[in-house]
Amino acid sequence: MPLFRLAHLTDPHLQPPANALQRGDLFSKRALSAFAWRRKGAEHQPQVLQALTDDIGAYHPDHVALTGDIINFAAPAEFAAARAWLQSLGDPRNITVSPGNHDALVAKGAPERFAPWREWLGDEEQPAFPTLRRRGPVAIINVSSAIPTAPWLATGRVGADQLAALDRLLSSLDGQDLFRLLLIHHPPAPGVVSKRKSLEDGEAFRAVIKARGVDLILHGHGHEPAVSRIDGPSGPIPVLGAPSASASLDGHHTPARWHAIELDGHAIRVTARGLAPSGRFEDLGAYRLV
Repeated sequence: MPLFRLAHLTDPHLQPPANALQRGDLFSKRALSAFAWRRKGAEHQPQVLQALTDDIGAYHPDHVALTGDIINFAAPAEFAAARAWLQSLGDPRNITVSPGNHDALVAKGAPERFAPWREWLGDEEQPAFPTLRRRGPVAIINVSSAIPTAPWLATGRVGADQLAALDRLLSSLDGQDLFRLLLIHHPPAPGVVSKRKSLEDGEAFRAVIKARGVDLILHGHGHEPAVSRIDGPSGPIPVLGAPSASASLDGHHTPARWHAIELDGHAIRVTARGLAPSGRFEDLGAYRLV
């Protein structure tokens, strides 16, 4: 298998446009989220995100994986602004987006099935999760855990239909010499985030993965670096999460970081690139997952 260079970033939380919230949102979860944004939005800095994406560009990855929470309130104006930002990153065929809970914060007024981001979700005309993209030696499996939730909850759910489709998709890849990379927003390993932020059907998801197997899972959501494992058919499967791509140095969470991942056969080499006091991104360390 030829070397494949992957960049993973997550949770950019783009600054909301001035017209993101409308009068009808006053008594919705969007209003609660806007109140929270007033407290913690300063942690997410556009200049940090720009420095991170510039750093990724200098890496010249073969593909970019973005595991959700691009926006904050799931408002139509945010989807439009995020589409313009995604276009600035490069060819949609080279970038895969797995939506997050903030991208699906509420159903009312939000674009159905993340329609403005269609080109970044999968290769089909109307992508339906899970999607499959074949890029060189890699099969990119995109699973959505993004669902609207009640106030104060940030849980995710894959759902029975998507789990059944995932089982069929992974079965169809049996015997093919492909590195199977799975993207999902919520951490699939138990204990990585609190219960109110967890994957509701995590046990059912892990059962499918244990039966069918993948080679690597990337996620976001926790705003902290995370390395964990879940069971596969022939041993543990590495699971990797990253902090928010726009997190400042003086916030409550780990400052912005992205992962440069080299897939070489079934070897996985990771270099963490983190925000330094200079405002530039520097190597924090390198390690092998397999």
